[in-house]
Amino acid sequence: MPMNLDVAGTGFTVLDRIYSIDEPPFEALGGSCGNVLVSLAMLDRTVAPVLSLGNDQVGDDLVSEFAEAGAVTHYIYQHADRASPVLAQQFDRMSGQHSFSFFCPETERAYPRYEPIDREEALRAEAAFETCQVFYTDRISEGILHAMETAAASGAVVYFEPSAVDDFQLFERAVSLASIVKYSADRLDELWSKADLRTGAIAIVTHGADGLDVWQDGRTTHCAATAAPLVKDTCGSGDMVTVGLIDCILGRGASESTPLVDDIIEGIKAGQRLAAANCAYFGARGLFKAHGAAVARRLLDDPAFCLDVQLDLFSL
Repeated sequence: MPMNLDVAGTGFTVLDRIYSIDEPPFEALGGSCGNVLVSLAMLDRTVAPVLSLGNDQVGDDLVSEFAEAGAVTHYIYQHADRASPVLAQQFDRMSGQHSFSFFCPETERAYPRYEPIDREEALRAEAAFETCQVFYTDRISEGILHAMETAAASGAVVYFEPSAVDDFQLFERAVSLASIVKYSADRLDELWSKADLRTGAIAIVTHGADGLDVWQDGRTTHCAATAAPLVKDTCGSGDMVTVGLIDCILGRGASESTPLVDDIIEGIKAGQRLAAANCAYFGARGLFKAHGAAVARRLLDDPAFCLDVQLDLFSL
């Protein structure tokens, strides 16, 4: 199925089963990779998730949510011999805090875990990696590394957003291929050196409410956090920054596999605006659910646009 893609991506994608006191649980596509890719698809970017799921109801639901967002689902592989991943979230609406578990809070049974694509699946999806402008991943496996190598060799911007280092050798290989590495300072800052980046690559180091630093070839630029007009839920904030940045890269044409910091700062700030506005709504894509992708698009494109969230105060 050869076609030119804006984004091909693979990584942590699960069905979130969200529990809150006094309310029935509800389900939605989740995981950083899932959230980033489905959001970009809703913003009318041509997006192809490359995933390994079970041939079950959960897998069908995840595929359907991608399809409804407009994503290309040709490279989502469903297997009869496995179950699709589920993650439980306990959400406290008063504090806006989430806790996560791979065990069902009702039965205490273990949920199926996320499994990365293997090398065979990566080979089957090579057309996606060869034609995308941006490749995104937040996890590493041998299959994902093959995808990164293919995308990098084809001139794509390779965006790597690790949350942990489980295998340092695989991590070093991934970092050497990445155009952009985005990570949280409190998780990874002491585990590796920016010297491991290839020449010209960008590191984005997030500091929560203190904003983020953008590093390239020894130069650091600080981006202060955008103040949220109302905070109900901060879940997905980092993903929204990534969405804004990738959307900006695509808007510029992604002509270089390693962009310059000056070319992407506006995209980071746009993502920060989107993240701040999203905090006023419950869920990782609460703003999309409440107002639709058109409002998210305006927040990204217009720095002067201010979303009035006051009408939602009654739902606190």
